[in-house]
Amino acid sequence: MAAEGGSDKPAAQAVRIYKMGKKRNDPEWKMAMRWFYRYLGKYKWKEGVGLVLVTFCSALTIVNPKITGFIVDDIIGDGTGIADRMGALPLAIALMIGCALMRAVLKLSSQWLFETCSQDMLYDMRDGVYRSLLQKDFAFYNRNRTGDLMSRQTGDMMAIRHFVAYVIYSIYENVLLFVIALVMIFSVDWRVGLAMITVLPISAFTTYLQSKTIKPKFMKIRERFSSLNALAQENISGNRVVRAFAKEDYELEKFDKENAAYRDAELDAAKVWTKFVPVFEIVSQFLTVILMLVGGIMCIKGAMTLGNMVMVNSYLWMLNMPLRMFGWLINDYQRFTTSVVKIYTTVSEKPQITTPVNPRKGDKVRGEIEFRDVSYNVEGEPILDHVSFHVKPGETVGILGATGSGKTTIMNLICRFYDVTDGAVLVDGTDVREMELHRLRDSIGLAMQDVFLFSDTIEGNIAYGDPDCTIEQVKWAAKMADADGFINEMTDGYDTVVGERGIGLSGGQKQRIALARAILKKPAIVILDDTTSAVDMETETQIQRDLKLLENETVFIIAQRISSLHDADMILVVENGRIIQQGTHQELIRQEGYYKTVYDHQLGDLKERTA
Repeated sequence: MAAEGGSDKPAAQAVRIYKMGKKRNDPEWKMAMRWFYRYLGKYKWKEGVGLVLVTFCSALTIVNPKITGFIVDDIIGDGTGIADRMGALPLAIALMIGCALMRAVLKLSSQWLFETCSQDMLYDMRDGVYRSLLQKDFAFYNRNRTGDLMSRQTGDMMAIRHFVAYVIYSIYENVLLFVIALVMIFSVDWRVGLAMITVLPISAFTTYLQSKTIKPKFMKIRERFSSLNALAQENISGNRVVRAFAKEDYELEKFDKENAAYRDAELDAAKVWTKFVPVFEIVSQFLTVILMLVGGIMCIKGAMTLGNMVMVNSYLWMLNMPLRMFGWLINDYQRFTTSVVKIYTTVSEKPQITTPVNPRKGDKVRGEIEFRDVSYNVEGEPILDHVSFHVKPGETVGILGATGSGKTTIMNLICRFYDVTDGAVLVDGTDVREMELHRLRDSIGLAMQDVFLFSDTIEGNIAYGDPDCTIEQVKWAAKMADADGFINEMTDGYDTVVGERGIGLSGGQKQRIALARAILKKPAIVILDDTTSAVDMETETQIQRDLKLLENETVFIIAQRISSLHDADMILVVENGRIIQQGTHQELIRQEGYYKTVYDHQLGDLKERTA
């Protein structure tokens, strides 16, 4: 079925938010950042304590240069006596070692706090995003590829974790070291300090240019990564089809194309930082030239002691390192903001199908279904056109029609996977749009046309709708679906683990397990969407006999075989989104029309089936 019309895809929406967010005053950009800080805020005390430790660690960096200057000037140079010098030197060295050990302990403690904070926050964020994805409606998944959504939970999440665990404290530490170094250099000699800050305008301008240039490159990287991930996921899932059609070379060519696009996006970003990072390196090295030139002249003239020059040289790394790191930290920060926007645009997309604010209360669903002049359109294309019928609780309804006639859409509207365009779908006299979604869907047992089994045991798959059920209940449902026989023939019986999507089972076996899963929860409404198409006629007959034993359940059977429908209380014939015939099997075979034509093709020579 075609996807419903809706908002832009998250990738396009992310680009739009980025373009508006460059001004940093756009509400949507701010909302993306607020969404992130809402998760980080829970662990802000860890971040705060970590930053305090970083502050103390950075402050201790002033000690060793001070001691070094003291050693050069007062111990090696102008000490009062050899005994005093020999006694002071070990003490100074011990103090330097103690300071280094203290810094190591503080550094380790702060990094542990940042790492645990990032992992705890990532756990909460990944859980929140996954919960959001579970709440999305069918229209959302029609618009988004699985691999693209998976990249939100993997690559984008790791970029955010890296920011919290490393980038935050690195930016703070480098800014702090830079400021402390300038203050200490000015305290030693203001003239040298003034000479040092001449490089700041160059560094600031380079930082601005890199930040402005790199962000769209990272947005492109995230888009290409998502596309590559989606293609890989799709081809791994469809591996059997690829092999069956011998299309390995074709798929490899497609993958190479996406892989090359991702590589080119990464290289485009690399061109930016390879252009700017050397500038930071040159600026940082230029500081050494300034010190040697200005400090050397001042020492020669006696305006500064050799110890002071050594002290300033010791502080020089505190200026060099931040300048060298700025380029890399800008890259990490832009990766982070790009990932936040990508994830936020995914989770912020509101589902069109939601539980009403004040849902109608009611007792257990009885299974009365009414379609009241229902029409359903997708992007202006009519799928159902003024469909009306009424089903009493406990009745069995068969639905017959050509592929694309709208049969499955009728079932999707009962489950409220989509909302009608016009008219109303009523369950027990209540419009499904006024019902609590969980109450509605929990009362429906659905065996879909596209059978999906989890990588779990057969027992786990059957008990999916009621995990607390007993093994006896599981076996009862399996017997009702005529699955107990082949399950017991397996080596591990009900404990047999099936592969992803039921790999290892035949189509008919998967259908019968899906049918057992739908029956187990004893719902008020059972929907079987072409569930017996892959089983033989004898098995189908047995399943039909077993379904008659269900008590009080309203059963919908969508099928292409007349043999699956002929015992239904009411049969609906659907063509081009309209009900063209309605009645019992006996009534319909006496009418000229689609049903009789199909009957003649399938069972015309078996007149005894109509007796």
